[in-house]
Amino acid sequence: MNEGPCGRIGIMASGSWATAIAKMVLEKEERINWYMRRDDRIADFKRTGYNPAYLTSLHFDTSRINFTSDINEHVRNSDTLVFVTPSPFLKEHLKKLKEPLAGKRIVTAIKGIVPDENMVVTEYFRQMYHVPENQLLVIGGPSHAEEVALNRQTYLTIGCTDKNEAQAFANLLSNPYIKTTTSQDVIGIEYGAILKNVYAIAAGIYHGLKYGDNFIAVMVSNATQEMKRFLMVLSDTKRNVTDSAYMGDLLVTCYSNFSRNHLFGTMIGKGYSVKSAQIEMQMIAEGYYGTKCMHEINQALGVDAPILEAVFNILYKRKSPALEMQQLAETFR
Repeated sequence: MNEGPCGRIGIMASGSWATAIAKMVLEKEERINWYMRRDDRIADFKRTGYNPAYLTSLHFDTSRINFTSDINEHVRNSDTLVFVTPSPFLKEHLKKLKEPLAGKRIVTAIKGIVPDENMVVTEYFRQMYHVPENQLLVIGGPSHAEEVALNRQTYLTIGCTDKNEAQAFANLLSNPYIKTTTSQDVIGIEYGAILKNVYAIAAGIYHGLKYGDNFIAVMVSNATQEMKRFLMVLSDTKRNVTDSAYMGDLLVTCYSNFSRNHLFGTMIGKGYSVKSAQIEMQMIAEGYYGTKCMHEINQALGVDAPILEAVFNILYKRKSPALEMQQLAETFR
């Protein structure tokens, strides 16, 4: 196998964003490793040349992919592991792992938080699997998988405390339709990605309640300010919250038709229960879990976060969406 500066690349998951990342990596790498839990999905993928469950219009040369459902084999044979597992299932996926991760480069494309632990993913790998901080990377920025699949112009930010590591992986993903930049604000990118999912749910709820675009723009403006307050308390790293890794990701998640969190919020605003919305979507809305985790984290931080609290009250305390969001709207400026 021809190996670049990042060594052998292993994709961890089989969803739409994992599939889009595999597409990007294969623009530069001759071969990749790809871990999927289900053997039947692997068999269908090999037979048809496309992921049978996600981005089915995207075809792959499967002779360039080493598929496996054995997580230990996958980790053993990969140098860089790109985790794209939905955050609520990360711990469950890792239960069978016996191979050490400390010598691997870990890239998280998970825009969520590890439930129960209330840790961002890089912190979870650092504490639980002893991965050094300079080997932990994040992929941030506005990046719906469906648009990457269509070769639509996308801007990604690669975060790592080690500038050289960030640049090496940024170079790997960069191509004519993917523009990359680097950042050392790992914690800011991760928490920003969690919060923007919460705010996208809020935007969706307002949409479901038939508030107009004028108002939702005000809500997103207030959400940007709330995110800035959070990030300032979490880390004093110098950052510009209007950069695409923060505000860009927030905007696309609040407005895009591809946004699962916006869709989930819209259904809640229209009167669906949380459970019925989840069943009908048949997809993970990371913001549902992120809302509870960030609410609990904020019990210690004490950030002024009225949007987070309103969404938490609706999703977890079963407060009336109409009443809760009307009261929230009165606080906007």
